[in-house]
Amino acid sequence: MGWKKVLFIYNPVSGRSLIKSCLADILQILSGADYTIECYPTRGKGDARRYARQLTEEYLYVVCAGGDGTLDEVVSGLMENPSVPPVPVGYIPLGTTNDFASSLGIPSDPLKAAQAIVSGRAYECDLGWFNHHEYFTYVAAFGAFTETSYGTPQELKNMLGHAAYILQGITELGNIRTYPMRVETEEESFEDNFVFGMISNSRSVGGIEGIQGKDVDLQDGLFEATLIRMPQNLPEINDLVQYLSGAVTENALVYHRKVRGITLTSPEKVRWTRDGEDGGAHRRVALTALQRRLKILVPPEIDTGREIIHAKNGEE
Repeated sequence: MGWKKVLFIYNPVSGRSLIKSCLADILQILSGADYTIECYPTRGKGDARRYARQLTEEYLYVVCAGGDGTLDEVVSGLMENPSVPPVPVGYIPLGTTNDFASSLGIPSDPLKAAQAIVSGRAYECDLGWFNHHEYFTYVAAFGAFTETSYGTPQELKNMLGHAAYILQGITELGNIRTYPMRVETEEESFEDNFVFGMISNSRSVGGIEGIQGKDVDLQDGLFEATLIRMPQNLPEINDLVQYLSGAVTENALVYHRKVRGITLTSPEKVRWTRDGEDGGAHRRVALTALQRRLKILVPPEIDTGREIIHAKNGEE
């Protein structure tokens, strides 16, 4: 290929503003692969999405550095771009949890993640479609704990990391409410009251691995749907916390299915989160798995099948 121009979009405040200490090294790694780098630091919410939407066909890759929310914006912008087919995305995770990177074996060390981009390969994974006009890379959710990620102040996230989510989540336990929902899939339809709902395509959610089971396949065109009914007493609440923490894998209150699509309807507007960011309030939400729609660069040695190797802290 005669051109190797790369757009580098980064969030300067993600993950304790980690990018400030390693930006020069990241650029050296990327440019060392004979890439011509164009840098764009985001200036606020929606900025990465807007910029990616304007991408022209002169770029080989788009590299994104930030948290899962920044990645969501970049991917959404690329999918909404009318000018060019979606190009492969390189991801340098700098956020608090980085669930999607963990699922793909992308190193958490920024420099090793940058090296994985220049030496890696494109992997086609599923992408979520939210109400036929928004995208999400790995999770859409409502109910208890879902406001934690976008409701926790950025300063607290930077200081405490995962502890910020745990502390904020504990404060929500006394305010748990139910959401009456009609659930419709290709296989069944029913009504019930739920305290929490999550549709995901990830082996890690909220920094917790295995919450969606051990057979998650990121390119099978199926999402894992988990809906949790309202606990009635303190022991059931404790069991629910154990489930959400990953300590146990089964719970009588939990509905868990693999779905190609699912629609949830409520008599009142329910607030959703997409990839940890505020997804708005809706009475009806239709979610669809778009099979292998997203191309993302992964390390060449990582097995991206069901038994994917997790590169913890940049090490296999």
